[in-house]
Amino acid sequence: MKRSEKAERIRTQLRDLYPNPPIPLDHSDPFTLLVAVLLSAQCTDKRVNLVTPGLFARADNPHDMAKVPVDEIRELIRPCGLSPTKAKNIRRLSELLVERYEGEVPADFQGLENLPGVGHKTASVVMAQSFGVPAFPVDTHIHRLAIRWGLTREKNVETTERDLKVLFPREEWNWLHLAIIFFGREFCPARGHDLATCPICSWAASKSRGALEAKKRARPKS
Repeated sequence: MKRSEKAERIRTQLRDLYPNPPIPLDHSDPFTLLVAVLLSAQCTDKRVNLVTPGLFARADNPHDMAKVPVDEIRELIRPCGLSPTKAKNIRRLSELLVERYEGEVPADFQGLENLPGVGHKTASVVMAQSFGVPAFPVDTHIHRLAIRWGLTREKNVETTERDLKVLFPREEWNWLHLAIIFFGREFCPARGHDLATCPICSWAASKSRGALEAKKRARPKS
């Protein structure tokens, strides 16, 4: 099956399963989403959603956050991990938003990616979910599924993003990246996954990928 045909079948299945997937991170505006996505690095969305209410009760806009001491931010976000670095980035990006953009989050990739702690994936999430600009944020989960499904052979998220953008309609990128995330959580875990029972992997994964996954499952636990 050609990649384009496979992508269309996957898109159809995901549309049936997740026609309107919610945004996993709780937020109220572009700034709170930006901070939440920053906090989600090496942390689950569930934990971020437990932490952000306390943080945003203290400061939910750049003007107020820029006045909160870094040590206080660090204590508020400690459960998310990497709190020293994340706290410094949240404080500094808040200051820069006030200095450069009058407290508004810029609606362009360059402006976002110039902020501390904001990479291309974080910028893509904000552009897609806050501003409705077509983007295809690729995290490690989407990267993993794209490889399993044979939609890319690349070994990094940048080239996987490029491949997925070619395969799927631009107007569906924002919906699709969320649908893939929810599918991965419900049906397609990173470890112990039986491709034969998966609604998509069962037909989309190659025999070589199936053999590799089976070998991984058979390894004794340390």
